[in-house]
Amino acid sequence: MMGTLPTSFLNYLVAERGLSQNTRTAYATDLRAFQTFLKSDTDAALLSVTRDHLMRFLLTSREQGLKPASIARRLVTLKMFYRFLTQEGVMSQDLTESMESPALWKILPDILSPEEVDRLLDAPDKKAPLGIRDRAIFAMMYHCGLRVSELVMLTQHALHFDEHYIRVRGKGSKERLVPVTRLTVRQVDAYLAEVRPQLLAGRDDLPELFLSINGCPLTRARIWQIIRHYGSIAGVQKGVHPHTLRHSFASHLLSRGAPLRTIQEMLGHADISTTQIYTHVDQDRLRSVHHQFHPRV
Repeated sequence: MMGTLPTSFLNYLVAERGLSQNTRTAYATDLRAFQTFLKSDTDAALLSVTRDHLMRFLLTSREQGLKPASIARRLVTLKMFYRFLTQEGVMSQDLTESMESPALWKILPDILSPEEVDRLLDAPDKKAPLGIRDRAIFAMMYHCGLRVSELVMLTQHALHFDEHYIRVRGKGSKERLVPVTRLTVRQVDAYLAEVRPQLLAGRDDLPELFLSINGCPLTRARIWQIIRHYGSIAGVQKGVHPHTLRHSFASHLLSRGAPLRTIQEMLGHADISTTQIYTHVDQDRLRSVHHQFHPRV
């Protein structure tokens, strides 16, 4: 039996971090082992732990004969879990922040090249109703850098196309304004005019922007399936997940010279250090700038 917090975390790993079901199972096993160590499977027990609990759990794991790799994975699981709780506002401070471990949390899904993004965004059939919807979804995710959770919660009232921005409700219910491109406006307008009324099929209107074929709000899991489907059609060999387009959005902006602070604002990151993880994918540009401007090169 797992509490609601571990379940939310495990669902997050699959829906937004793009980890496999096998990895989810491994992390679930680690959390259950920690709950067994705490002699409680309640959320309250997980929220009341101290660093001493964590260290004793790892030492007990070693005494039980676990291999170093398994102990390291348990530590990674706990770090990811407590960082998740901190980012979601459930805990005010990440008690694992200064604990040494492999930097697994900062490993990003594959970044798509601009050419791969073009193939993915062009994969939906522009003449089919669901293709028109899916092209609008992809435009929002890539051109605006939305999280999948932000996309499914996006409402019609959040669209301010006359002023060329959308209002996004992110983590912790924090709102931010994100610019929209003319292409995004055209594709979403086409979906609103031609497809959304068909999906409602006479039912009462809903605030959510993107609807399923049954006229219900799309879920995160369904968005995942849609992206994987078109990734296969587009022949993209890399892993394609809901977060892939968001990561590609940030990386492509950075590679074209956008300031890191501006990217931070558009992504809705509370801390600039979260945005800095994208700098690793742009090492060629950084080396070029270093060579151009450093006085001792």
